[in-house]
Amino acid sequence: MTDHETLAAYATRVKDYQDMVKSEPARSLMAFADALPEGGRVLDFGCGPGHAAKYLASRGFETHAWDASPEMIEAAEAPSVATRVAVFEDLTSSAEYDGVYASFSLLHAPRANFAGHIARIATALKPGGVLHLGLKTGTGEERDGIGRFYSYYSRDEIMAALAANGMTPVWEHEDEEMGLAGTMAPFILVRATKNG
Repeated sequence: MTDHETLAAYATRVKDYQDMVKSEPARSLMAFADALPEGGRVLDFGCGPGHAAKYLASRGFETHAWDASPEMIEAAEAPSVATRVAVFEDLTSSAEYDGVYASFSLLHAPRANFAGHIARIATALKPGGVLHLGLKTGTGEERDGIGRFYSYYSRDEIMAALAANGMTPVWEHEDEEMGLAGTMAPFILVRATKNG
């Protein structure tokens, strides 16, 4: 994700984002961690200020945390977390990770790039590896009230992209919540495993 307006919005709101995130880990994050092998390697792909990465590291996983925002990476830094300023296209490894946690990050990339990003994640996962994917549901692309670029997806589009890349959904949840821009938005969470 290299949209400069989105990165600028996050750069000035790191503290707001940290305050918005609950101190207790979400049940979906805990369930993702429970599905990983003990001591496995995990990537928080678009980590923001690193709350999920720090939780995963506290569970004993070898945790990598990537984000395109240097300010977010600075907030995510911790002795037990390997941080990196990186964009989605930097994920080029094969069968490296037991889990990829992509929580409301891929939605900042253009819709035209979505299939390629899912393919990169699938390639980077080991057979049996676990993906947690969080996206806002809807159609099209737009900027929110604070200038961030968003792409929206239907459940069917998400499931088709996962299936096309050899991943099987094992859990899903749809709801809505208040975001950083102060508006309610519907979303979907999906946990999937890589076949093989």
